[in-house]
Amino acid sequence: MDETTRGKPRHRRRRGTTAALAAGVPLALIAAGVAVFGAHAQPQATAAEAPAWATATADGFASVDALGQNGTYGGRDGQTVTVRTLAELEKYATAPEPYVIVVAGTITMHPVGKEIKVASDKTIIGSGTSGHIVGGGFFLGTGVHNVIIRNLTIRDSYQGVWNDKDHDYDAIQMDGAHHVWIDHNDLRHMADGLIDVRKDSTNITVSWNKLSDNNKTFGIGWTENTVTDITIHHNWIRETEQRNPSTDNAAHAHLYNNVLEDTPGTAITSSYGNYSRGKTRMVLENSYFQGVKNPVIKDATASIVQRGNVFSGTSGRNESGGTAFDPKAYYGYALDKAADLPALLRSGAGPRTSLGTTATTTAAAAAAATTLTVAKDGSGQYSTVQAAVNAVPANNPGRVVIAVRPGTYRETVKVPSNKPHVTIQGTGASRKDTVIVYNNASGTPKPGGGTYGTGGSATVAVEADDFQARNLTMANDFDEGANQHISGHQAVALRTASDKVFLDSVIVEGDQDTLLLDTAAKDRLGRVYMANSYVVGNVDFIFGRATAVIDRSVITLKKRWDGTSAGYVTAPSTAAGRKGILIANSTVNGAVSDRTFYLGRPWHAGGDATLDPQTTVRNTTLSAAIRTTPWTDMSGFSWKDDRFAEYANTGPGAGAASADRPQLTAAQAADQEVGDWLGDWTPAAS
Repeated sequence: MDETTRGKPRHRRRRGTTAALAAGVPLALIAAGVAVFGAHAQPQATAAEAPAWATATADGFASVDALGQNGTYGGRDGQTVTVRTLAELEKYATAPEPYVIVVAGTITMHPVGKEIKVASDKTIIGSGTSGHIVGGGFFLGTGVHNVIIRNLTIRDSYQGVWNDKDHDYDAIQMDGAHHVWIDHNDLRHMADGLIDVRKDSTNITVSWNKLSDNNKTFGIGWTENTVTDITIHHNWIRETEQRNPSTDNAAHAHLYNNVLEDTPGTAITSSYGNYSRGKTRMVLENSYFQGVKNPVIKDATASIVQRGNVFSGTSGRNESGGTAFDPKAYYGYALDKAADLPALLRSGAGPRTSLGTTATTTAAAAAAATTLTVAKDGSGQYSTVQAAVNAVPANNPGRVVIAVRPGTYRETVKVPSNKPHVTIQGTGASRKDTVIVYNNASGTPKPGGGTYGTGGSATVAVEADDFQARNLTMANDFDEGANQHISGHQAVALRTASDKVFLDSVIVEGDQDTLLLDTAAKDRLGRVYMANSYVVGNVDFIFGRATAVIDRSVITLKKRWDGTSAGYVTAPSTAAGRKGILIANSTVNGAVSDRTFYLGRPWHAGGDATLDPQTTVRNTTLSAAIRTTPWTDMSGFSWKDDRFAEYANTGPGAGAASADRPQLTAAQAADQEVGDWLGDWTPAAS
């Protein structure tokens, strides 16, 4: 923001820093796409009415046609029901008909160790992060097929014996099942294994799960046959001892983009990491091993082909050898860089507050929309992004997708308010492949006289409702060091001033004032949802008056132009009665000095004392760069008079509650979930 808007000191009323928010519909129910109703499950929708995630299909080997099954899609052809009791869950999970079963609360197994025998054609999914199965799990027997288990926490059947030989209490066990997708779950603290894939089970995909606090993590095999085809990707395996996984007699085992972490100084010590044995053929790609003993091992008859893995602080055996197979002969996939995985999985693995659509449904939606192509080399319909925006008709009634081919587009882009429903989407393999960048700053002279000002400096400016950006980078590369003669170094990469803005898998990069989340007017609602993304900057680099959520993302702190470390992550200018900035389920890190960055300060734009700035940071990993007193005053306004708080943060930058570090209570936190920010809007890719 402009320095000139930072007002003089003035007296203000004092209010609690964790004032309660008006509660909206609980996010768990929004994410599940169901209504709020009584305690007993009733079928709520036909398949045609089911939410978008109910039609999600598996990737990896679970997507491969085999054994008479065409991919894995669970219960999408059946009704959607919501369950809150063990009896209800068991009724629908064991039924012969297909069902999408939404678990909306904590269900305790009785007796302890009970494993519900799931029948074919089922999707069992947690409602937001509220779906917990305690003291037991699920069993998929011989011939059971087409099952999806997603977004659940399955925990706590542990019976007090670490290497328990007496209690076979697993989170998920398969004996002879096929076409199963286990995705975005939190599995922990069980008496036996977290996942057992046994007795010729095949066409399995295990993705984006958190597996922790257990002796035996993930066993595959228990058969003399070489049948199992399994894909294991983007899982965060931490504080586990063995079977990480252990893979016996698997025909094709494809492991990629997983993190195995053994945290020093804890009672749990890894004995080995990925293990290939028997006649297993394993491909192990772009995974990250931190502190693990014997990170990769094989026996004399098994194969492991390694490529692109990172080993940090590991010791003991790290083996490879033999021949394997080409996974791309069976299905397509894209690799993330191994070095990016710790931050990516800390923010993205495990249950999510909202499960968006899959690539398949995204592609289908895009096909139904109008698509305009942009390519620098002239092979598209347009050679600049702005030219494609200009081609969108005013007041367009439907979605227009601007598909931008890889390249660096040095231009400014503005989506005006009369062009809603626009998606700008990079078509490269990575969000780094397509870059929109410019270098205006607040003090940069305009061709017609005057300067741009902070808002006018934006590389990409969005003033239209229902805007989406996906799989690209938006940057401002203004060089502060080379422009010290200019007054006003605020340089915005992206400015939004509209409602229902969905930023998905993007990078927004700059220095000061990187991401301006604004509204069309002070009295107008402007909601922004950013997920699976990166924001880079140093001073007030997430700021404005929008109701904004940054979820499952990485916030990267950057040094100043002169090499010093000092800055502020957020500067909200929230109007009274509105919700401000919520950072949830994310990671804050960066190559800066310890204890040099504040989480935020109150921006009273223009010295407006009626504003009520708000930032909440919750369930987020904070690096040591965060100050022990993470909030500070601004332009004479005390942060203690506004709304700044934390909840359940972790990492070396987290701290205990104090007068200078307010923490939400559990009751207050329940009213400050992602869904409370978004209200009646559920972002979905289109």
